[in-house]
Amino acid sequence: MSRLKTLSVAAALSAGLFLSLSAQAHPKLLSSSPAEGTTVASPAKIELHFSENLVTQFSGAKLMMTGMQGMTHAPMAVKASVSGSSDPKAMLITPAAPLSAGTYKVEWRAVSSDTHPITGAVTFTVN
Repeated sequence: MSRLKTLSVAAALSAGLFLSLSAQAHPKLLSSSPAEGTTVASPAKIELHFSENLVTQFSGAKLMMTGMQGMTHAPMAVKASVSGSSDPKAMLITPAAPLSAGTYKVEWRAVSSDTHPITGAVTFTVN
């Protein structure tokens, strides 16, 4: 009976460890450049840095202009390319043309080895 109890406890601990490791595999946004809520000159690229290596074929981002100086409007898509970088935990968004003055939002989707997509957004202003 005590051997069965020991095996049950070991199985429960193993399951708990597996679940906690799986939960840690979700990517979290650690930083962005431009940083959230900042005002910057037109950036040549936008960088997102995550806590986990990204699976680039399932990760991505959309760049949108959400407002111009003195007026707001519905989000307008901005042509940009999205790629990985030499850092497997980073995503690069490169606008096709310099960003004009206004407010921008990057909606991102990050997928790491656990294949669970995590989404979020970063907003910044170009002066």
